[in-house]
Amino acid sequence: MKSRKLIGVYTGLLIIAVATMIMLWRLKTMPKAEVFPRDYPEIKEEGILRLVTEYNQSGYYVAGDTIEGFQYELSQAIAQLSGLEIQIFLEMSLAESFDMLEENNCDAVNRVIPITSEIKEKYLFTEPIVLDKQVLIQRTEAANNGLKPIRNQLDLAGKTLYIPKDSPAKLRLQNLGHEIGDTIYVIEDELYSGEQLAIRVAKGDIDYAVCDQQTAALSQKQLPEIDIKTDISFTQLQSWAVRKDSPILLDSLNSWLEQIRKNGTRNIINNASLYPSCDGSTKEKVEPTPNSDSTCMEPPIFVTSPWQMASPKPIPST
Repeated sequence: MKSRKLIGVYTGLLIIAVATMIMLWRLKTMPKAEVFPRDYPEIKEEGILRLVTEYNQSGYYVAGDTIEGFQYELSQAIAQLSGLEIQIFLEMSLAESFDMLEENNCDAVNRVIPITSEIKEKYLFTEPIVLDKQVLIQRTEAANNGLKPIRNQLDLAGKTLYIPKDSPAKLRLQNLGHEIGDTIYVIEDELYSGEQLAIRVAKGDIDYAVCDQQTAALSQKQLPEIDIKTDISFTQLQSWAVRKDSPILLDSLNSWLEQIRKNGTRNIINNASLYPSCDGSTKEKVEPTPNSDSTCMEPPIFVTSPWQMASPKPIPST
């Protein structure tokens, strides 16, 4: 009798499981709802510009009772110029950020997006906003029992490097492995951001991580144990991304960014982070200058073209 009851229970659970699987399969195979174009006229009519960025010091973060972050400050400058209300969504995954863009849940992706030929085919990008690059995060000699930091990329052979999920460093490290003719082991961490990986390096949980220079420099402000002077990639131009059916929004963003370049926001750039200088010290509100030494760190800056750099000035208060 007891065994019959158990069989009945198991049969019921099996039926529920099969029904759930069928339902999920149907939902997955259902055609997606049509996404209607949403360009600047629609945004202006609603009065809201929706942006997605990541929660860190280069994107958006809460410091005490204030909200800070480079991308947040830049979005607020655009709000002043456009008269639009800015809604910011937080998403750590770059892939999920682009999904939000494609599904019209946001109007632009404003986060670290190095422009590659592959990604350029799918989206429209603003004029370059900042210059950045991928750097190696490792412990300093003093924090690593006298072991000197890696300076030659050839010495990465056989090493295990951690990167955040969807990091553009993944492709670069794969190519670097081919360049040096040896294996570089790359672990794409789904749980930790670049800042969190830097903490793990500082604590000795892992030996190496790779992230963008902007995030690394911000992390070093709090973590003197880490060294970030070894470049992994060349300097990259970074921009905001919009859908291909939003050309008017693209033109509007470029216009606002150009006004910011001309009229101001030194505060946005310089308050965004604390950057180590070439002598290894740190200085607040450093002036952006051309970098002739690959081991020196320069702050991300607005660029007027891939070859000409501009130093922004504060937006006049109204």
